[in-house]
Amino acid sequence: MPLIITDQITIEDWEMTEHFVRASGPGGQNVNKVSTAVELRFEAERSPNLPEAVKRRLRRLAGSRWTKDGAVVIFVQETRAQSRNREIARTRLADLVRKATVVPKRRRPTKPTRGSVERRLKAKKVRGEIKAKRGRVD
Repeated sequence: MPLIITDQITIEDWEMTEHFVRASGPGGQNVNKVSTAVELRFEAERSPNLPEAVKRRLRRLAGSRWTKDGAVVIFVQETRAQSRNREIARTRLADLVRKATVVPKRRRPTKPTRGSVERRLKAKKVRGEIKAKRGRVD
């Protein structure tokens, strides 16, 4: 089942691979027998469905989850159920790609107003005078 991110972007099943491994943590004897943790791997660099700008932002947002060969790896071992961990991993991937689709607002450098500069300098002068009046009385 393809993962729908936005109206224009969908991730097909062939772009993702899931690998199930044994999870650490609680689970009793079951934890040693059943592979419930999921490692979801999305080949983002080779994905034809992602625009280049989204790929660049995704790379920055993914951080250490981005591999050298251009894949995003998400590891989930939160619950004892394999199916629930799989859902969580797919949701996290969708959220991450959705964040990457948002174009950041460009920052416009601004200057402080003349009045605010004067007020700041006046406040500094007043504070300096207060401190200058402190000290030993002769």
